[in-house]
Amino acid sequence: MERIYADNAATTRISDEVLAAMMPFLKENFANPSSYHSAGREVRVAIENARKKIASVIDCDAAEIYFTSGGTESDNWAIRGAARLSNGKKHIISSKIEHNAVLNTLKSLEKDGFEITYLDVDRNGFVSPESLEKAIRPDTALITVMFANNETGAVQPTDEIGKIAKKHGVLFHSDVVQAFGHLPINVKKTNIDMLSFSGHKFNGPKGVGGLYIKRGVMLPNLIYGGKQENGRRAGTENAAAIVGMGAAAEIAAKEMKTESARLETLREKLICGLLSGIDGCVRNTPEKNSLPGIANVSLPFAEGEALVLMLDLKGITASSGSACMSGTKDPSHVLTAMGLDEKTAHGAVRFSFDRYTTEKDADTILSVFPDIAKKLRDLSRI
Repeated sequence: MERIYADNAATTRISDEVLAAMMPFLKENFANPSSYHSAGREVRVAIENARKKIASVIDCDAAEIYFTSGGTESDNWAIRGAARLSNGKKHIISSKIEHNAVLNTLKSLEKDGFEITYLDVDRNGFVSPESLEKAIRPDTALITVMFANNETGAVQPTDEIGKIAKKHGVLFHSDVVQAFGHLPINVKKTNIDMLSFSGHKFNGPKGVGGLYIKRGVMLPNLIYGGKQENGRRAGTENAAAIVGMGAAAEIAAKEMKTESARLETLREKLICGLLSGIDGCVRNTPEKNSLPGIANVSLPFAEGEALVLMLDLKGITASSGSACMSGTKDPSHVLTAMGLDEKTAHGAVRFSFDRYTTEKDADTILSVFPDIAKKLRDLSRI
């Protein structure tokens, strides 16, 4: 059975080009990049070239990019580092729809005496800039709001948030893990001080990511040890993964305009087809200002996990929400924050596409999913 992979918001397939770029650094060019000999210097050059490629995607200087093990570490570094920089300020502003890498880091800071304001969102999952500005206090140390939501694809008004943060002299961190490589991002225009990203969300390898730290933001280290990453993030660099992430970023930047248009067309074809073909189907992905490759819908008469399992039996890989929330019986915190009742939130399924998704894949989902929905609807009536 040929499988259709439609869970790219959880992780993407590493591209052939990226794997080819990585292979020499797994076999021949394996030297430690901190070594002074020529073999080490050769790896160091490759790492710095990757840094330049990634910096160009968000229009920053290469020296402002620091490599980490992924988005979770980057979020922790930015948020906990900003808390240590706060000079007695104990207030942080975030939103109710953040990834758990942000929410659980904030919860840990609450135990250290920080007060967190979790902003509400509207039915489409958007933070209100006006509400955010009203929440700022003299003791506000940080604003951390994601660029785009990983469950619904809602793209936040980051430009406006950045202007507000700059106006009030508050550090602004954004988790851009889901949007990096998929949407144009300019850290100068958005006034972002710290930006988290992860390689495996744009057809790069897992276990590698990074943090943009604006020059002048003296963020304390999260990990101590050697002098790697200009003394700010210790540990021997994962050279092969960094080179792969650099290659993936370069490819994503070149393809972004055409791929965004193609994926948005597929997304709308899928969502509109499901809405017209399944009575009671609810759209959770906003029609405007959303990631091109995420389609989130709810069937209030079904359980999301049951939908995912039945799709899996038909050879279609999807999800009922964030991969980091799998295993929990609670409804999505993102969908409940958007005002969905428990039944509708529990009945959510997310299809997410990437450069390998075809129109045929979308057509197959449209041909299979309504029958699955009918079976589950009939069962719910028994």
